[in-house]
Amino acid sequence: MDFEVLRNYLLSKPQAVEDFPFDETTLVLKVCGKMFAAMGINDSPLRINLKCDPVKAELLREQYPAVTPGYHMNKRHWNTVLLDGSVPEAELWLMIDESYQLVVKGLPKSRRPE
Repeated sequence: MDFEVLRNYLLSKPQAVEDFPFDETTLVLKVCGKMFAAMGINDSPLRINLKCDPVKAELLREQYPAVTPGYHMNKRHWNTVLLDGSVPEAELWLMIDESYQLVVKGLPKSRRPE
């Protein structure tokens, strides 16, 4: 997985912005100030933290060895995905979409992107 392709997909989400709140190498993607993804810009292979429904998070961890409890995150609600090619690209895009949607759903209606 190419970093720029992944970054561009994340930024294609409505009102998505990037931030470096932790350090200069951890890229965080936010919507309305809330994080929906995080990844190390120097990781090889890339890894990405994504929010996930707790039940689905467990299922994904069972299905893919590259999906583990979220590194430095609430392990019930976040997964870390190692982008080593073992998770199909279509599944990764779905995980990103769901992470974004979960965060947006948690926002007050007045702050949600159209």
